[in-house]
Amino acid sequence: MSSALSRVQLGVIVGVKGLRGEVRVKSFTEDPADVAAYGPVTTDDGRVFALKVTGLAQGSVTVRIKGVDDRTAAEALKGRTLSVDRKALPAAEEGTYYQADLVGLAAELTTGESLGTVTAVYNFGAGDMFEVTMVNGRTELVPFTDAAIANVDVANRKLTINPLSGLFENDSAKDEEERRKEEQEGE
Repeated sequence: MSSALSRVQLGVIVGVKGLRGEVRVKSFTEDPADVAAYGPVTTDDGRVFALKVTGLAQGSVTVRIKGVDDRTAAEALKGRTLSVDRKALPAAEEGTYYQADLVGLAAELTTGESLGTVTAVYNFGAGDMFEVTMVNGRTELVPFTDAAIANVDVANRKLTINPLSGLFENDSAKDEEERRKEEQEGE
């Protein structure tokens, strides 16, 4: 089996539909039906399945899984993630990225100051956000906008962030020092 780093999650099984083994999948692909477009998928427990999309519903796709023929077998898969080998996916177009390629990038300011590492990419409805685990252990959310992101360099594993005022909880070393003093005084 491929290593976890070479795999890309396409979706997660969120429920079942009917009595004949169909499942509902929350798809992470741009076109939800593409969850079945890249060949057999592997579940997070190592099983390999062929998928066929049978319908679309709000927030999910209905999928038939080869070898899963009843509701009980389908229920047993609820919560399982579905992934494919990274090589099965087409190359990302210029200026677009697979989220899996962004997690793990080193995050730094345009000034060269190291901030930490991208640990997740979220979308809460208003656009993508990078979760950056800072060098001091805190986490910060950074919007994936032209104003906040100066450069994404997947090949060199680096995300460069514009130092916008108010972007981080503590914008300067002085702010960080003041926070430490407050913590020490509270002890």
